Amino acid sequence: MPTPHKTLWSGRFSSDLTTETIAFTHSIEADTRLIGYDIWGSQAHAIMLARQNIISDADLKEILYWLRKAEEDFQNGTLTLDPNKEDVHMNVESYLIENAGIEFGGKLHTARSRNDQVLVDARLYIRDEILNVKRGISTLCEGFLSIAKEHVDTVMPGYTHTQHAQPISLGFWATAYVSMFFRDQKRLQAAYELVNTNPLGACALAGTTFPIDRNITTDLLGFDSTHEHALDVISSRDFIAETLFALSLAMANLSRISEELVYWTTYEFGIAELDDAYSSGSSIMPQKKNADIAELTRGRTGRVYGALMDLLTNLKGLPLGYNRDFQEDKPPLWEAFDIVKACLGILPNLLNTTEFKTERMTDLVNANFATATELANYLVKEHQISFRESHEIVGWLVGELVAQEKTFLDWELTQNLLKQKDIDLPISELQQILDAKLAIQNNQSLGGTSPAEVSRIINSFEEQLNEIAKHIYTCQTQIENAINETQRIIEETLAK
Repeated sequence: MPTPHKTLWSGRFSSDLTTETIAFTHSIEADTRLIGYDIWGSQAHAIMLARQNIISDADLKEILYWLRKAEEDFQNGTLTLDPNKEDVHMNVESYLIENAGIEFGGKLHTARSRNDQVLVDARLYIRDEILNVKRGISTLCEGFLSIAKEHVDTVMPGYTHTQHAQPISLGFWATAYVSMFFRDQKRLQAAYELVNTNPLGACALAGTTFPIDRNITTDLLGFDSTHEHALDVISSRDFIAETLFALSLAMANLSRISEELVYWTTYEFGIAELDDAYSSGSSIMPQKKNADIAELTRGRTGRVYGALMDLLTNLKGLPLGYNRDFQEDKPPLWEAFDIVKACLGILPNLLNTTEFKTERMTDLVNANFATATELANYLVKEHQISFRESHEIVGWLVGELVAQEKTFLDWELTQNLLKQKDIDLPISELQQILDAKLAIQNNQSLGGTSPAEVSRIINSFEEQLNEIAKHIYTCQTQIENAINETQRIIEETLAK
């Protein structure tokens, strides 16, 4: 017969939980990350109760003393979660009751439910993790900007449909990813703002008859605002969905980098080579050098997508109020954070040590008609023909050269073929028009690939990175100030 276990809420029940029930329902693995946050939330809640004369100053002193001890035991590793106590909240409260006695420890949960308590813990944890991801993205952006500065006029083929399109610079390519990741930063910041609202005081779903002041805990926990509607508070997990969506798109972008690095480092492309320290080999083929980090990043993207779909599927059929299904919201989110942070932890080093084969890039640009659009544009500007006519002429020219296995670099043939279309250009002029480096210099439209425009973009992006860093610092400072204020009150209370 399974051993029964008594809980802090067992007053209404005539029998205790069996071991198998505890094993099925506990959330200890996911909750381990929340111990410190649960203690902080409990400290803030206790301070609020005392300020509102719901508990006495003597109660507060005893509660804060043992919560401080719980925090110390957690930090030194002696406070671990017991699955028989279901979750982090019951563990911390049990610690308090066991040490302070029920006459003190039993008062902590006044005007509070695990329903709003778990939301406090989760929000405190998630906002820290969002800031960590934002820092990681900024570090990756710095790596791309370093490449861009070095290669503002390094010519390479741009691709559409994975086919040669027009010449661009390697610096232009690198700044494209920075531009992309800035949108991830905005999505993460939007998620942060949704996360950073205080649910504490909503209680089970209807608020409380005790004269609480929810704004006190909002300030002590460093939240921007108080999430007011109690039923909506308890029912809401959209802030987790928003976070997972932002993480999913960030992983999509990391996967796109990874895909490019995978095929750029193939023998066929040959335009990049990974450092040995960030590659791997084959157990049977001695010559192999594999882009495993990029491949694993690409592969793990699906797990982050899966976390988002897991949560959305969970939410779609739930009525208002707390449902135990919500317990399943954290494990996929924790895993998503872990994956994104791990990828952001290694990809900057992978990128910074990658060697870009600039000569090979130039050879590829010249080998496959990448400047055909420049010739078409020239004919429009200088020969006063419509772009469609010009497009037809240059398309025909390329087709003729391909049929003869030649390129634009076969200057006399290119010149003679154009003459058949009544276009007579000196070879020296053709060479100017079809020069890839000159082509990127001439693309000076806003956001184009000219070195001048890429340099302007780099400067703009560096300024934006500085603003992002300042905003992260502001958010972090707000959190640290709240922690310090809570600790100041605790010290003041314990000194009385």
